[in-house]
Amino acid sequence: MTSVPAVRFDRVSRFFDDVRAVDDVSLDIPDAQFFSMLGPSGSGKTTCLRLIAGFDRPTSGRIELHGVPAATLPPYERDVNTVFQDYALFPHMTVAENVGYGPMIRRLPGAERRARVAEALELVRLPGAGARRPAELSGGQRQRVALARALINRPRVLLLDEPLGALDLRLRQQMQTELKAIQEQLGITFVYVTHDQEEALAMSDRLAIFNEGRIEQIGTPAAVYERPATAFVADFVGASNLIDGAAALALTGSAEAFSIRPERIRLLEAGRLPEPGGCSLEGRVREAAYLGMNTRYRVETDQGLLLTVVEPNRDAAPVDVHGARGRRVRLAWRAEHNHPLGAGM
Repeated sequence: MTSVPAVRFDRVSRFFDDVRAVDDVSLDIPDAQFFSMLGPSGSGKTTCLRLIAGFDRPTSGRIELHGVPAATLPPYERDVNTVFQDYALFPHMTVAENVGYGPMIRRLPGAERRARVAEALELVRLPGAGARRPAELSGGQRQRVALARALINRPRVLLLDEPLGALDLRLRQQMQTELKAIQEQLGITFVYVTHDQEEALAMSDRLAIFNEGRIEQIGTPAAVYERPATAFVADFVGASNLIDGAAALALTGSAEAFSIRPERIRLLEAGRLPEPGGCSLEGRVREAAYLGMNTRYRVETDQGLLLTVVEPNRDAAPVDVHGARGRRVRLAWRAEHNHPLGAGM
C-alpha cells in the first residue's frame, strides 16, 4: 500500500494578474524526506512554500497535507512551521523566550515549556544560550535559534525559505550538514527552498527544479545531475556543455541535442589520438582559471563551439594557468557520458 505523501500539489497554479508565479504544478513530497525546491529567483519555489504554509491561496488546483485538503485550513491549524532567511526573531526577547514563544501561545504549562525549550536548544547545539538576546549572537547562532523556535512545536512538515543565504560559505556548509542530521534524527519532512545548486545536491533526498513557475524535473540529486531532462536543468544544476545541430551530428551521428559535463572531458595535447569509439574535438584554450582543487578551462573548438573543461589539480604545485592560454589542445570524452536532452534547446 502506498503511503500518503506529506505534501501533495495537484495541478496547482497561482497567478498575480498576468504573472504566472506557479503554473499547473503537480508533485508529491513523501513523508520524512528532505525535499528541495531549486530554481532561480522568480521561478515559483517560494510561492509554493507560502501556499503550503497557508500564507497564500492557490488560484486553482488542490493542496493536501498528509491526505487532508488544505483549502479550509488557516495557517495556525496546519501542522507546519517556517524558518525564514532573515531569522524573524524578536529582538527584545531572550533566546529562551523566542524559542518558547509558540508553546506560550498554545498555553503549555511553564514546566513543560521550559523543558521543550531546553530540548530544542540542545538539538541545535545551543545549550546554555537561553538568557542571551539575538543581538549578542552570531548569524549562525541566530539561525539555530530560528530553527529551534520552528521545531519546538514538533511540526510534521518544516518549511525552510533560503535559511542559510545570509551566512558565509564555511558556516553555510557546516549548517547544511547539521540540518540534514537534524532532519534524519527527527524523521519529519523538510521542504527546503534554495537557488544554490550545491546546497540542494548536498542535503536533499529528492529535489524539484523550478523554472518560470513550472517544474522541469523531479528526482534524486544524482539522477538530476547525471541525467538532466532538459537543457535548462543541465545548465542550471552544475555547469554543462550543450551541443546540438551540426556539431552533435559530427560527433554522434545524430543532430539531437546532448549535454556533456565539464569534468567528463579530458584535455589532451593537440594531435593526440583519442580512444576508439569516443568523442573528440580540437581547439584552442581561451580562458583558464585556477580554482584550488580544480582548474577550469574554456576552449574554443575548430567548429566554433566554446566548451568548458574542469580538471582536478592532482599535483602538489599550482598549475600555470596563464601559460595554458592560447595553447592548441584536443578534447576527448567517452560517448557514454553524452546525455540526450528532451527539450529546451
